[in-house]
Amino acid sequence: MHLLSRRDCSFYLTDDVQRGFQSHFTATLLTSILGAVLGPLQIGYHTGNINAPAKIIEEFFNSTWRARHNQSMTDHSLTLLWSLSVSMKDFGALLGSLGVKYLADSYGRRNSILIANCLSVAAACIMFASKGSESFEVLILGRMVFGLFCGLVMSLNPLYIQEVSPTNLRGAFATLNQVSLTFGTLIGMVAGLETTLGTESNWAMMLSLSLIPALTQYLILPFCPESPRYLLINQRKEKKAEAALLRLRGHPDKVSRELEEIKEEAAHTQTGVTIRDFLHKRSYRKPILIVLLINIGSQLSGFNAIINYSTKMFQANFDEAKYLTLGVGAVNLIFTLVALFYVERAGRRKLLLIGFLSIGLCNLLMTIIDSVLHLVPELRNLQVLLVFCVVSAYELGPGPISWFIAAELFDQPGRPIAMAFTSMVNWGGKFLLALLFPPLLKLCGSYVYLIFMAVALLAFAFMWLRLPETKGRTFDDIAEEFRGAEGIPLHNSSGFNTFT
Repeated sequence: MHLLSRRDCSFYLTDDVQRGFQSHFTATLLTSILGAVLGPLQIGYHTGNINAPAKIIEEFFNSTWRARHNQSMTDHSLTLLWSLSVSMKDFGALLGSLGVKYLADSYGRRNSILIANCLSVAAACIMFASKGSESFEVLILGRMVFGLFCGLVMSLNPLYIQEVSPTNLRGAFATLNQVSLTFGTLIGMVAGLETTLGTESNWAMMLSLSLIPALTQYLILPFCPESPRYLLINQRKEKKAEAALLRLRGHPDKVSRELEEIKEEAAHTQTGVTIRDFLHKRSYRKPILIVLLINIGSQLSGFNAIINYSTKMFQANFDEAKYLTLGVGAVNLIFTLVALFYVERAGRRKLLLIGFLSIGLCNLLMTIIDSVLHLVPELRNLQVLLVFCVVSAYELGPGPISWFIAAELFDQPGRPIAMAFTSMVNWGGKFLLALLFPPLLKLCGSYVYLIFMAVALLAFAFMWLRLPETKGRTFDDIAEEFRGAEGIPLHNSSGFNTFT
């Protein structure tokens, strides 16, 4: 009966997300979530602001080189240096993700976010100093330091958000992480326009504006509770966990039920998991493979090439390419908001399948249109539409879900390592794509989109065969499925076979 009731609840809890908001929404919970998502806002800002003023910053690189060597850089060298500058944030994030487990387990989820935020403050100051010091190396260093912040925060944030959120709103609140990132990206795109701050005199100041949300975070998060799961399972501090839950839920009855659920999860988990244990534990093998394929699929299916280089892609066919790039940012934000409202209704699995299939088809059409564009120039409008479709499909599922799915698929001891693994794969994919897309485009031309299509369809096929639905299910219920416990259904409510 106990297993039956959990299964029934996992279905009915998500029938009405609005009812979930009414029953679980508290001011402390809202403040905790909003305080945390100021981190992704900074990341989005520095993702969007580097695109439009690319020519101005490249000229800064060139003038710096001329001042030192009395000659201009070659176009090839300038392209490589710009690719390095764009991708250095992602390389730094790849390195930063290595520290997720240590910070999360040693200092807690909330405190770790605050510690990582110091890197963002330092990076903004370094990037601002690059123009005054007349050194492009300083700018690249600032991008790398900011990347360290990205690698930590994009793992720590979903970890904290999911552990403070009620079960039936876990996915929606975790999606707010991506909403904040895409909103920051749009703000960055606007700030990078020549009509705002993307000018020769103001671009350095533009790069430092992430200080505003970074410092605001220090005014909010210290007053928010630590993760109750971390306090109880990792620290064995039941009284503090109960007090944190009471602040987050606001009702003693809800606190007692959830506290029992956390204790039940603690009873099924070992106290600590090393990286060696993580890689060799049988119950982790399928989740690791799922996380790997989701994140490879989301990062190497073309979206990040569009975000980083959309202005250059549009410049060949449109005079006002920067404003089309702004349209990309707007579509990016709108469909992240769509995902926010549907992730608890449609479920993670369905949104991922729709997203990857749509991305694959769009990349195929991009190849065809790009190949015949010189013959039929009127198709350039359809090309823009397809770019928007790729962005919308990515943000509908693969974008937001890839960042938080690992936190749902692993138990408490394995969760920090799983999030670090997610961050490494995500940022590693971003780094490779940012670095290799320009030369690949020159080498393969329009056929580069076929590579993206193949990756998206591979991810779709694997998700169809292997991904279980996690919406509305407790962490312990999901972990039971991977432990192979009897009575946990291997079919979701829509009838898809979720494991073979």
